Amino acid sequence: MSIAAAQFSSVPGDVEANVHTMRNLVRAASEEGARLVLFAELAVTGYGMELVAERPGLWLTEDDSRLGPLREACRETGTAAVVNAAVRTAGGRPGISSLVIGPDGALLTRYDKRHLHGVELDVFAPGEHDGRFTLDGVRFALTVCYDNRFPELAERARADGCRVYLASSVLEDGNDSFEAVYPVRARENGLFVALANQVGASDIGMCLGDSTIWGPDGAPLATAGRRDPGLAVAELPLAVG
Repeated sequence: MSIAAAQFSSVPGDVEANVHTMRNLVRAASEEGARLVLFAELAVTGYGMELVAERPGLWLTEDDSRLGPLREACRETGTAAVVNAAVRTAGGRPGISSLVIGPDGALLTRYDKRHLHGVELDVFAPGEHDGRFTLDGVRFALTVCYDNRFPELAERARADGCRVYLASSVLEDGNDSFEAVYPVRARENGLFVALANQVGASDIGMCLGDSTIWGPDGAPLATAGRRDPGLAVAELPLAVG
């Protein structure tokens, strides 16, 4: 199975423009053989807390029509996509949510970030459950950024039979997570780990991409490089079916 971690510069508050970019990245990843594409934290709106708090119109629903072009691209290419956005919850606040769109365009699952950080606590509601889904017989775990500072999430993923650990994140230049967190989660738990990061300015500083996929030994298998939009694509030696 081949997977991709995608990076681009989200246009703050422009859902339509960002979905258009994500649609094109799904198609590009499919051309490189990817069966799944992972996007960064809040890629649909950009990582801007004040913006999301002040404009509830930016909050999505699970079946939001604004994701239509992305669902269509998944159907056309037979590719799954992990799309992170502010998504409405029953409690009145949105979650920082990963919506997994299957290769048929239908929702496979939703995961809400469990461990919020900083100003996120004033805007979003934390999730209460771990994220899991199965594609082609391979079990995946979902996490979002600060979640990955808590090693028990990866430990539970391993115990649940997951083989691939997907992290939608926004990491600024100089963040130690590229060395001290993601490859460590891979190595300690024998998991393939994929990180999708933002490119460009965000509330936490300048993000330079470096979206990466690591093998179970913690060694990098692919990177999307720094500063430019693009894809990290890696073939994972996993039996599928």
